[in-house]
Amino acid sequence: MGAGVMKKQGGGGRRRRRGRAQPMAEINVTPFVDVMLVLLIIFMVAAPLLTVGVPVELPKTSANPLPGEQEAPLTVTISADGTVAIQTTPTPMDQMVTKLRAIAEERSSDRVYLRADGALPYETVVQIMGALNAGGFTDIGLVTDIGGPALDGQGN
Repeated sequence: MGAGVMKKQGGGGRRRRRGRAQPMAEINVTPFVDVMLVLLIIFMVAAPLLTVGVPVELPKTSANPLPGEQEAPLTVTISADGTVAIQTTPTPMDQMVTKLRAIAEERSSDRVYLRADGALPYETVVQIMGALNAGGFTDIGLVTDIGGPALDGQGN
C-alpha cells in the first residue's frame, strides 16, 4: 500500500495543438486584489475628510482618546474668531441653548464633544460649556490633538 509510480509512455498522451486556445479552469485573482487595494486606498484617503468640517487649531495633550459610541457624536466647535457651530451649522450665542435643548430631546446620549481653538480665552470655553450643560448635555468631552507635553517630569 505505498505510492505507485507511473511510467511515462513514449509518444502517448494528449498533445496540444498550436493555435487553439484551451479553456482555463483557474480563476485569476490578481485583478480582484488590485481592485480591493485601490478601494482600500480610496477609503483611507477619504476617511479623514468625513470628520466635522469647521477648521480649528486644537490644543495638544497627552490624554488617551475616549471610547467610541453607537450614536453619531454631537460636536460643538468654537473657532478662533469666537463663532460657534453645532456640527457644521453656525449658531448665534443667544440661540444656542434653545437649539441644544431641541437636539437633546432627539438624542439618547447626553455626550457632546467640544472642539475649541487653542488661542481662545478660557472664559469663552467655559461659557460654552455652561450653555451645553443648560441645553441638557452633561457629558462633555474636550477634543484635543495628540503630541502635546506629557507633564510627567520626563521632559516630553
